[in-house]
Amino acid sequence: MKKIIPLLSAALLLGACSIVTKTPEPAWTSLKKEGSIEIRQYDPMIVAEVTVTGERYAAINDGFRLLADYIFGNNTTSKSIAMTAPVIQEKDSTKIAMTAPVMQEKSKDSWKVRFVMPKEYTLKTIPKPNNEKVTLIEIPKYQVAVIRFSGRNTDENLKTHEEKLLKWLDSQAYKTIGVPTYAFYNPPWTLPFMKRNEVMVNILK
Repeated sequence: MKKIIPLLSAALLLGACSIVTKTPEPAWTSLKKEGSIEIRQYDPMIVAEVTVTGERYAAINDGFRLLADYIFGNNTTSKSIAMTAPVIQEKDSTKIAMTAPVMQEKSKDSWKVRFVMPKEYTLKTIPKPNNEKVTLIEIPKYQVAVIRFSGRNTDENLKTHEEKLLKWLDSQAYKTIGVPTYAFYNPPWTLPFMKRNEVMVNILK
């Protein structure tokens, strides 16, 4: 039961913020837009990140729980940190070393799940997580291509829009970096047609 409370609290907070006011998001500048696709430049930011294994949907729930536990007070100051949007999920493309049965193989999918920290914090001032699974990372300014869409964040829906984004980038001769990232902005009870989902991919300037 204790594990469920932070997850529900974070989801409720995100939902309440969405209703009462716009949930804070990381700062970015729109450089180009064509339909549902946009080129953005994000300001530097700090993220709290965990790496979890398993099927994508289960992995984001597990990651959300760990990160919610951190921002709801399981940190060195025991104080809450404001919730922001989106919740970010990215396939971990690194190999996970195994002791058995096969070396240098992944037994399950591995995913990175992130919360963006409020912009008033620096790495020196932000409360440090008590759970060693939660890592704080400073990300410098970067550019991404983004495709925005509504509906349920199913694997099929994500794949459809990821392929559309990559096809457009190829037609525009953009060079991509790394693997696509998924961003989700709404609590789970939001009606599908009102949901905001995004697939992002880093690009060269």
